Amino acid sequence: MSQSPKTETDTGSEQLVTLYKSRVKIHPRTVAGIFSSWRWIFVWFTQALYYGLPWLQWNDRQAVLFDLVHRKFYIFGLVLWPQDVFYLAIILIISAYALFLFTAVAGRLWCGYACPQTVYTEIFLWIEAKIEGDRSARIKLDKAPNDARKMSLRTMKYGAWALLSLWTGFTLVAYFTPATELWASFWAWELGPWETFWIFFYGAFTYAFAGHLREQVCLYMCPYARFQGVMFDPDTLVITYDPERGEPRGQRKKGVDPKSIGKGDCIDCSLCVQVCPTGIDIRNGLQYECIGCAACIDVCDDVMAQMKYPKGLIRYTTENALAQHWGWQDILGHIARPRIIIYTVILVGITLALIWGLAHKADLRVNVIRDRAILAREVEGGLIENVYRLQVMNVTEQAHRYVVTVSGLDNIKMEGETEVEVTPAASKSFNVAVRVPPEAAKKGSHTIFFDVKAENNPNLAVHEKATFLMP
Repeated sequence: MSQSPKTETDTGSEQLVTLYKSRVKIHPRTVAGIFSSWRWIFVWFTQALYYGLPWLQWNDRQAVLFDLVHRKFYIFGLVLWPQDVFYLAIILIISAYALFLFTAVAGRLWCGYACPQTVYTEIFLWIEAKIEGDRSARIKLDKAPNDARKMSLRTMKYGAWALLSLWTGFTLVAYFTPATELWASFWAWELGPWETFWIFFYGAFTYAFAGHLREQVCLYMCPYARFQGVMFDPDTLVITYDPERGEPRGQRKKGVDPKSIGKGDCIDCSLCVQVCPTGIDIRNGLQYECIGCAACIDVCDDVMAQMKYPKGLIRYTTENALAQHWGWQDILGHIARPRIIIYTVILVGITLALIWGLAHKADLRVNVIRDRAILAREVEGGLIENVYRLQVMNVTEQAHRYVVTVSGLDNIKMEGETEVEVTPAASKSFNVAVRVPPEAAKKGSHTIFFDVKAENNPNLAVHEKATFLMP
């Protein structure tokens, strides 16, 4: 809690002025419903991918491995080299445009269902509820003295959080160091300094963010909460309370017709506030703190069903639909608006371009670098020689033997290795000398070509240009 400076009033008395809002710990109430079920589906799906992929094998190696040491990224059958960083940039651009599109259509879907902060907070809250009990039990436990029961429950909870956090950190490192090697090193106490650092570093952040900071990350640390409002428009689907139907709110007995007592449908039970992970009251209108988890919809629909009122007092709708009393047919009819069409066209175009690029990615790459220390020289027989360094990169996951030839000038020939064996997803560099008779070309630079072809696969061939200097 921040310090509050003192100010003098006109009467001479002191008044405390708070510059920062003090945090009130939030204990979200457990809720069940269709949106809660979808949230847990995404929890299981995302975590099955995250924890499972490092252990999946593909072609006798880890299916997904970002091998920084050897500068290669393996994604199932795809092998990306440093020269392929362009594809990773395109993937990031696609992710950004997808986020813009989803936000413009239906608000903070990412935040409510798939964001790691939401997912791990959900998991940590589930652990907390299993150990300490429901919302009321947790509130009582917070207020209780530090007796043996409280300390034992807290120890179990924090211990479970710590184990999950460390396993999360271990899994992150397993994407960069093969999981089987990392696991063997862990049990042999032979983890390297960087593996140890990142396991504990990422584990500590998971523990702090999901276990203790929770909604504070969404409210004060996440930039998306601040700029997502500019992607909304009056036709964006957002979680909204219907004040025309709900007001004036007030308590009443089950089954009472609200019109007969001059009330709206809202019974002022405050359950929508109790289930909110950020502690807001959705009845106050759309707020940047709302992460779009729809827990308030689930609990309100349940209350409406018990009161025998129509569901949808809190629902997904748009500003225009609420003002003009549109149905779902009208709402869906306004989805295809200019910004949505633009986002969709760009997203589809970039995605198709990425797919085409990956499908036509070369399986053989050759770099030719002329030796700059020796531009050109005369050797035995009066021949003119240039020296080159060739790097042959086998992008496939099968070993290949390549034959190297040179062309472009009369009577040109090559001295050195003319055949090279390259192992799967590896490269090999070697020097070759190219010689021509002095009468083959005039003084100056001339274009020549290196042809590299696989013996067992004629489709694996590269025609690479180089420069030959005549003194």
